[in-house]
Amino acid sequence: MELTGLPSEYDKYDALGLAELIAKKQITSAELLDAVRQRVEAINPKINALNYLFFDKAQEQIKNGLGQGPFHGVPFALKDLGQYLKGTVTSAGGRVWKDQVADYDSTLVMRYKLAGLVIFGKTTSPELGLTTTTESVLYGLTRNPWNLELTSGGSSGGASSTVASRILPMAHASDGGGSIRIPASCCGLFGLKPTRGRVPMGPGQFEGWNGLSSHHAVTISVRDSAALLDASSGVELGAPYHPPPQHRPFLHEVGADPGKLRIALIADSPAGTPVDPECKKAATEAAKLCEDLGHKVDEAKWPVDAATLRGAFLPIVNVSVARALDDAEEPLGRPVTDKDVEPVTWAMAQQGRNINSVAYSRAIATVHQIGFTMAKFQQTYDVIINPTLGKPPAPLGVLSLSPKDMQTFTKEITEFSPFTAIYNVTGQPSMSAPLHWTPDGLPVGVMFSARFGDEATLFRLASQLEKARPWAERRPKI
Repeated sequence: MELTGLPSEYDKYDALGLAELIAKKQITSAELLDAVRQRVEAINPKINALNYLFFDKAQEQIKNGLGQGPFHGVPFALKDLGQYLKGTVTSAGGRVWKDQVADYDSTLVMRYKLAGLVIFGKTTSPELGLTTTTESVLYGLTRNPWNLELTSGGSSGGASSTVASRILPMAHASDGGGSIRIPASCCGLFGLKPTRGRVPMGPGQFEGWNGLSSHHAVTISVRDSAALLDASSGVELGAPYHPPPQHRPFLHEVGADPGKLRIALIADSPAGTPVDPECKKAATEAAKLCEDLGHKVDEAKWPVDAATLRGAFLPIVNVSVARALDDAEEPLGRPVTDKDVEPVTWAMAQQGRNINSVAYSRAIATVHQIGFTMAKFQQTYDVIINPTLGKPPAPLGVLSLSPKDMQTFTKEITEFSPFTAIYNVTGQPSMSAPLHWTPDGLPVGVMFSARFGDEATLFRLASQLEKARPWAERRPKI
């Protein structure tokens, strides 16, 4: 089979489909990698989604023998944040780290290799993943394939732009406050944030932002997400905690009957900020679809106070940013200054340094209480539906970490993404499904969140939604 000169042919397959072509010897891993290289060369200059390319390392990986997992021979890209591939830079989107080459593979990267994935590049991230767009002083603007003047989301916007443009059918992503689900919504993709601790983050650091952050992927198909989570999940040596074990492979949940779910619809912003009519419409129409599929949907109110949530989330993130800049001093050979990082990053670090130990301890305790409150609420409901975002994809420049005005930045980021961070605080699995498009053709995601440890219910529901409202054939013209 010739894929190199037939992009439409390549577009027909998800990652498992490509692996099946390789297994049937209809194409080789090397030929598939070459097809992806040609797509990168043709498309990436338009979207600026891949900032490090190392096809030579990928070719060496193929030559040395690939893992025999479910994605044997399928090309793959890592987000340039939080994961390490030996011999490559992980810059975290910042000038401070742009020359730091890893001397080891992260546990997750080792599992990706065992799954057979061929890793050829890194996707863009804003500095330290601190905003909901993917723009940085170091790498510039990453563009949304649906409209090149708009954000592809953040902080995994490089991953979402890469997948939406069909350079790849799936790419690694991470989520500390919505950074898988936000770009999935902006780019018309499926994005699942797993339960806290489901996917390994070590061995260099075993949690991000005191457990707020999780790693997984943005994908076109639900089954790719499930199979990748099967390949990557599980306890790693030294992990401080782990979620309840899954009962069977997540891939087996795709297509399985979810039963009659009890679902709560909460379409209002927990922060009281305005919600764009298209985002609210996306959620309410998704609720109606769920009812048509046999589920019971109730309109509900947030069980968690927004001020309490903010009071726990921000101190943890700000202290983590302060620590990241302090940790950078040794490899950099000097203290990090405000000239080294973007203004929002510096401001957050300064706030973090001003948080006393008692307030920090209280924030962590509050996170646990918020998780308890939500768990009690979900004794009644299997799933919660929210809009993924408060607005459709925003124009580039609005959410940048180098804003013209800090107050405006705070207002814009709060209004753009008021929904996602609560599920980082609680640690629950949460997904964005591409179920709605605006009249002018922009994707708008709908968020579904399940009980702690219950990705199985989300995969069952997601595959039901994917069948009822197929999205894979919707793709931008780029």
